[in-house]
Formats: sequence, structure tokens, C-alpha cells
Amino acid sequence: MKTWQTKSGYKIIKVLSGRSNVFLVNNREKNILVDTGPRRVWKKLDNRLKSLRISHIDYLLITHAHYDHAENALKLKTRYKAQVIAHKNEAEDLSSGGNWKVDGTNAFTRFLIKVLSKFSAGKMTFESCSTDLLVEDRMDLDGMGFNALILHTPGHTSGSISLIVDDEIALVGDCMFGIFKGSAFPPFALDIRQMIDSWEKLLNTGCRIFLPSHGTANSRDLVRRDFERRKRML
Repeated sequence: MKTWQTKSGYKIIKVLSGRSNVFLVNNREKNILVDTGPRRVWKKLDNRLKSLRISHIDYLLITHAHYDHAENALKLKTRYKAQVIAHKNEAEDLSSGGNWKVDGTNAFTRFLIKVLSKFSAGKMTFESCSTDLLVEDRMDLDGMGFNALILHTPGHTSGSISLIVDDEIALVGDCMFGIFKGSAFPPFALDIRQMIDSWEKLLNTGCRIFLPSHGTANSRDLVRRDFERRKRML
């Protein structure tokens, strides 16, 4: 399992990779799990957490309420006694079992969404899960024992959020992707302009590494170059 560490000793472990990344943030005393993966990876996720000797998750952060990020939320909340954190705009979808609200950012992915919507209706829902802590524009986690904060980074969905750890590493959900060489631009988003504004918000932090939910880490230089290019295209 790939691990990143901040200067003050926070560990970020990629518990699952592949179709959807799941990250564990540990500060030596408490744990935050970021996203859950789809239901088909539940057994693997549970086993990975056990291999890390994780018996309790303090907080489960849902970057947004799409099935591949939230399908195991109720299981994690129940088994690991986690408090669920989500943006107020995603809480209703999380409690109702998800909503596949998204659009393509290019001609191919827009076509793909149209095709998928015809064949996937009702197949991208999951067990409903209540939210314990609601995020609005930002949430500082100092009072919860973490040198971290949650930022509202909409664009992919209206309630997408990102976790900033030690002002060094950002876990950004689907605000960015890490699957295309030289680009962090996601193939899917509801509002491209809003998403680029969220990139600017993330670049205004001190983060040097941006960890997306799909693919590998993006460097600050890559994100900066891509941001400047995309900003000119708006």
C-alpha cells in the first residue's frame, strides 16, 4: 500500500487503488477514511483495514455521493463506528442512496454519459447512510485532533469536497484525475468553470501533492500548468 508522509508525521495510506482509490489519514492517534469504493470491493477494503490493525475509524469523509465513492458508507459506519462527513449538498443523496448527477467534459464522455444513463438507471444506487457532520464552505478539523481542513471544491458535483492535510497534501476526490499524462482534468463534471475555480482554491493552499480518487498523484507543477491552460480556455 503506497504511503505518503507529511513533515509533522501524518501518514496517508492508499488502502485501495484501481477503479477507485480509498485513502486512510492517520495522525498516530486517530483515523480519517476518505471515500469507500464500490460495494464489490467491500471484502478487500475490510481486509486491508484489518491488515493495518484498524479497529476504529473516527471519521469517514465522503468526497461526493456517487456510488463508487460512497457505496460502502453504511457498512463502514456500522462496523468501524465512524462519523460520516459530507457536504450539505451531498447529504440528501447519501441518505437516499445516491444520485448519478454528472456530465462529460468532452464530446466522447458526454456521449458515454447518454449511453450509460439508458442502461444504468437504478444500478448506481446504494444503501442509504446518514451524515453526522455537514460541511459548507470549509471545516477546520483542529478541534477533532487533526491539523487538517475540508474545503468545498465543487465542479464535479455541487457538493464535492477535498481534505487538506498539514497544508502539504490534498485528497481531492474527482475534482482532479490522475489517469491522463500531463493533465489532471477530469473526464466528467457538472460545471467546468466551477471546477477550475476549485483548482484555484486548492492551489492557494500550500499543498505540493494532490491525490485524486482515480489514478495516481498529481504534482503541484502539473496542476498549476493545467490550471493556467484551462483558465485561458474558459
